Amino acid sequence: MDLSLTSEQEALRAEVRAWLQANMPREWTRRVMASSDVPRPEAYDFLRTWQRQMYEAGWIGLTWPREYGGRGLSFVEELVVHQEIALAKAPPILNILGVGMAGPTIIAYGTDEQKRRYVSKILSCEEIWCQGYSEPNSGSDLASLQTRAVKDGEYWVINGQKVWTSLAHVADFMMLLARTDPNAPKHKGITYFLLDMRLPGVTVKPLRQLTGDAEFNEVFLDNVRVHGSQVLGGVDNGWAVGLTTLMYERLALGFGLQVRLRITLDGLVELARKMEKNGRALTHDPVMRQKLAQLWIDTEALKYTGARGITKLLRGQMPGPEASAGKMIWVDTHQRIQELAMEIEGPYAQLTPGSDWAVDGGMWQYTFLRSRANSIEGGTTEIQKNIIGERVLGLPKD
Repeated sequence: MDLSLTSEQEALRAEVRAWLQANMPREWTRRVMASSDVPRPEAYDFLRTWQRQMYEAGWIGLTWPREYGGRGLSFVEELVVHQEIALAKAPPILNILGVGMAGPTIIAYGTDEQKRRYVSKILSCEEIWCQGYSEPNSGSDLASLQTRAVKDGEYWVINGQKVWTSLAHVADFMMLLARTDPNAPKHKGITYFLLDMRLPGVTVKPLRQLTGDAEFNEVFLDNVRVHGSQVLGGVDNGWAVGLTTLMYERLALGFGLQVRLRITLDGLVELARKMEKNGRALTHDPVMRQKLAQLWIDTEALKYTGARGITKLLRGQMPGPEASAGKMIWVDTHQRIQELAMEIEGPYAQLTPGSDWAVDGGMWQYTFLRSRANSIEGGTTEIQKNIIGERVLGLPKD
């Protein structure tokens, strides 16, 4: 991939940089932005407003078709904008699953009516999306899902349960996989639905996690009637459509979150500068400097791994299993950043938010705990290794 920019792309860089300098919210603080994970509940309203502002300025959905609210640009322009967002330490968007997964999948498989109905509202954050894949007995083996959809005239009647559903408690729509042909091989009889979360029979129950937040959810589906027009990509074709969503998810984790990772790393360096050892800032300690340097190297390597995925998109190809490598690198690097933050804080690492003596208000303690989920969400690390081994390296199945 040629990473040199054209004059038009350099002009875009200057434009987004100037816009960010003029529009960065004053209330945006390091304490709010420290985590590179799913946005915290207290920031939902703020981030919804910020995403709308970004959308109106033309900085979200750059590669999406113009007729659906995008700008019809290439992924190189997307890369430029992400780089400037990282440099400015700008807030993340709220509708991360919609922009990173639902929107691209609908653009790839949706009817014209579905594209007109959903896509622009994803970008503007008018409608939040969640992902209904995992079930209590179908996590890593997604094709074993048991949620059933039975045809009843123009409708499908859906019964089942989903779990670990991020943002379901605030979502308007769900990317839902359900079994529509129980007699077909398990990869063949699945259909992808665009589920309205306000339909009768949809019940969301938040799950409180290690951080104290209730960010994940259980979702119960009890005789939920979904119109046939809400099938995406055709009946019994859900496995192919669902894999497209997963590939975009891995690409977003491996590339898009590199931006948030770099912001978090910059915050870690600032933390090391103000913590002392033997009367000197920790950034003077040669061992600590080496650890920070290695994390910077790994973060930059992730950026170029993401660029490889962009090259595939620029050639008109779909994101492939190589994106799993980016996801794994992100997980490992982010967790090591959080672990090093605890090491830097030393005894202060035991002080959580609420303590008068907690460093940065206990921000790093929260993000350390939250990072433990990274190796599970978005496809477990073990599953990513299997994908890389089988589909990239050509190794036999375990």
